[in-house]
Amino acid sequence: MTAIQFVLIAIAAFIVLAGLFMVMRSFQRRNSAEMTAVNYDKNGIPIIPRHERNIVDEPDFDDTVAGETTIAPDREYLNAVIEEEALTETHTQVDAQLTQGRGEANKANDHADDKDYMRWQAEQQREDDLEFAEMANQMHSNNEQEPDAFSSLMSATDSLMPVIDTADEPSFDDNSPILDQHLLEPVDEAQNGPLINAKDNINITILPHQYRDRPPMVIRGRDLLTLIDKYGLRFGAMNMFHRYEQKDGTGMLWFSMMGITDSGIAPFDPHSVATNTYDGIVVFLSLPHPQALRSFDSMMSIAYMMADDLNAMILDENNEPITPEYKQQLRNQVRDYDL
Repeated sequence: MTAIQFVLIAIAAFIVLAGLFMVMRSFQRRNSAEMTAVNYDKNGIPIIPRHERNIVDEPDFDDTVAGETTIAPDREYLNAVIEEEALTETHTQVDAQLTQGRGEANKANDHADDKDYMRWQAEQQREDDLEFAEMANQMHSNNEQEPDAFSSLMSATDSLMPVIDTADEPSFDDNSPILDQHLLEPVDEAQNGPLINAKDNINITILPHQYRDRPPMVIRGRDLLTLIDKYGLRFGAMNMFHRYEQKDGTGMLWFSMMGITDSGIAPFDPHSVATNTYDGIVVFLSLPHPQALRSFDSMMSIAYMMADDLNAMILDENNEPITPEYKQQLRNQVRDYDL
């Protein structure tokens, strides 16, 4: 065995001995703490276990000549403890009697409260019965005075419901949109009378020129809206654009316009005109007309200008180009409808 191993063994033995010493000291301190711990009752009097009451001695240290001390039993301390125990038992009995007395008093108070509650409930029931009987008598008297069942119901409702104050409604002087529409119907009928009462039409078709080496030509909605604004057409009756006597939309209706789509001739949707494309457009004059010749001349003039702007051609009802001779023929036909 080398010196290093011997030193290590000695250190380990020392550590074990130190640990045992610390454990023993902790046990001794715990026992001394438990021995010195004293319990007290609610009055602050120390409580001594029954098995220790006959052996407890209070040390009385008296100085002696040689510095020695003598221990003598203190009987007066034990007697005081015994007297205090008797007093504690007496207090406990008194507390028990007081608690029992309070319980009986609480029961008596509860019983009295129950009686008061029952008496109050009976009074409330009596008052409700009197109120109900009074209301029934009142309704019965109303029935005798007015045999009408509806009047009786109204009187009973008035007696139950509170009075509600109402404010005076101001007089209504302005016209509502619905009333305005009814008021404007005679004006619309007079302005759009030729369209509403039409018996015949003069139709003029405007179609874009088609080329063999190009895709089919169409009319874009945005271009059409530009021309509509340029020549004073207004969106109106039957979802069509109309040209009136004045460009602001006043005066007598002269002629109307519809679009040509894959489904045929149809009115316009104002929400989608700008995004749609059209194969062509149709302008027509409704007959009879109070200004038939003037309306026909205006329609033909605007049709030629729109065709020029759209690079389109003007066709008759048979999709044939309109010649000057045919145009004069149509004008003579319109003259017969001039009122």
